[in-house]
Amino acid sequence: MDEQKNTNYQISLPLILCIGLAAGLLIGASLNTKPSSMKADNAEIEKLREVLSLVENEYVDKGKTDAVVEDAIGHILGKLDPHSAYIPAKEKVEANEDLKGNFEGIGIEFNIFHDTLVVVAAISGGPSEAVGLRPGDRIVKVGDKVIANIKLTNTDVQKYLKGPKGTEVKIEVVRKREKSPLAFTIIRDRIPQTSVDASYMIDQEIGYIKVSRFSQTTYDEFKQALEKLKKDGMKKLVLDLQGNPGGYMDQAINVADEFLPKGEKIVFTKGQETKYNEDALATDRGDFEKGSLIVLVNEGSASAAEIVSGALQDNDRALVVGRRSYGKGLVQRPFDLNDGSEVRLTISRYYTPSGRSIQKPYEDLDAYDKDIIKRYKHGEFFHSDSIHFNDSLKYHTLNGRTVYGGGGIMPDYFVPLDTTNSSKYFNELFAANTIREFAFNYAEENKERLEKMGYTNYKDKFVVDDNLLNQLVALGEKEKVKADRKDLARNKVVFQVYLKAEIARRVWGNPSFYPIFNESNEVLQQAIKLFDRIPELNRSKM
Repeated sequence: MDEQKNTNYQISLPLILCIGLAAGLLIGASLNTKPSSMKADNAEIEKLREVLSLVENEYVDKGKTDAVVEDAIGHILGKLDPHSAYIPAKEKVEANEDLKGNFEGIGIEFNIFHDTLVVVAAISGGPSEAVGLRPGDRIVKVGDKVIANIKLTNTDVQKYLKGPKGTEVKIEVVRKREKSPLAFTIIRDRIPQTSVDASYMIDQEIGYIKVSRFSQTTYDEFKQALEKLKKDGMKKLVLDLQGNPGGYMDQAINVADEFLPKGEKIVFTKGQETKYNEDALATDRGDFEKGSLIVLVNEGSASAAEIVSGALQDNDRALVVGRRSYGKGLVQRPFDLNDGSEVRLTISRYYTPSGRSIQKPYEDLDAYDKDIIKRYKHGEFFHSDSIHFNDSLKYHTLNGRTVYGGGGIMPDYFVPLDTTNSSKYFNELFAANTIREFAFNYAEENKERLEKMGYTNYKDKFVVDDNLLNQLVALGEKEKVKADRKDLARNKVVFQVYLKAEIARRVWGNPSFYPIFNESNEVLQQAIKLFDRIPELNRSKM
């Protein structure tokens, strides 16, 4: 339902931290199993049972056991590693939704402007589109509840509009040029969410695919995008995994398989239980095993994204370009508990084909949480020579190139974080939702003219001029964002590119955003220049 996307644009330190935290929330296994029975002779477990029994039967106040158990489970798992977690039953559906590739609701992309819920788009094929909701509609009432001017939050919107498939919700909307509110009755349905944010041809030979996470539907989405690009004449591919926090391991394996010949190792796992020791090998189904390939990563690329980039790097199949990835090499599996809650337990470590463990150290959990800040302050985002690896962590790719384990995938070609266009004023306008609101309003008011222009002409010829930027500044001031003309002048291209891309998204949909935005994506622009430097794979060294 929420339209917001991770665009990796002028990454500020707070955003980097959010990316790092998100990496710990996405799981690396796709199967759900019941927990195995506890061993009766385990003294520590018996001790815990005794304590809980005492609390239940002897403690002065009744009814404390449930809260104690909930806190204890979270505390226990938190002592194991950074990624094992407890999900209470009431939070389970929402926690898993992002990875399932769909949710159940009314099917809109929305934003909150001036404390009012505004429909940005009705998702194609969804129930809101079927009843006639339009971009710009302002939802002011859900059921008997007035939701305008009540300090509405995204969480509130989800509570009002999400719900099981087949259930009914009545809403009222205010629409431009309509004198009275319009009433709609919508039957909730399953709404697909995409994890392949963009796929298009950069030029006549180079294709581009952006994968934002590895959900249950990622491989199918990726396969469709790959097939279309091949039909469009793609000979070379950029696979963008920047900011991808991971997800289902099987989806990552399937994506990597498209690039590797049968029999090549993709990843292997080792756990305490031998049933978690697995080798994943490429099959004979690959559709892009010979074309030139570059993979983009950064400090927000984690888990399943590191499986793909590590497999392709170790097999000398692709150049990895960008900055060192997050460093999550622990695999979680969800276990359902009897009350509907869930434990996500680390059951194994994964290793790249050369034997590298990508997991960074986590003996000090506080230091683990602050690792991204440490990298930033240490200068790693700006200078590759600030990164030092222990020789004991040295490994070799299929053709003998040196790679290192112990904390993330180090790219073959380092691209520093571009701070020349870093804008505090841009970030303030973005945080206040001003940029999205301005783009939305401009697109609504000029949609007919822009559609007549056509996307290609818009992309090539439309200019965000000083007049539009002045209007943006005025809207910001109206929303209490102090104007900073010096910052705007110094970072003008940042505002122009992003605003142009955001307006395009409002007119032609999400796929239209990236071809414009990526013109300022420094990692991608550097990567395009590297295709001529990709060495031919020397399979005789196998």
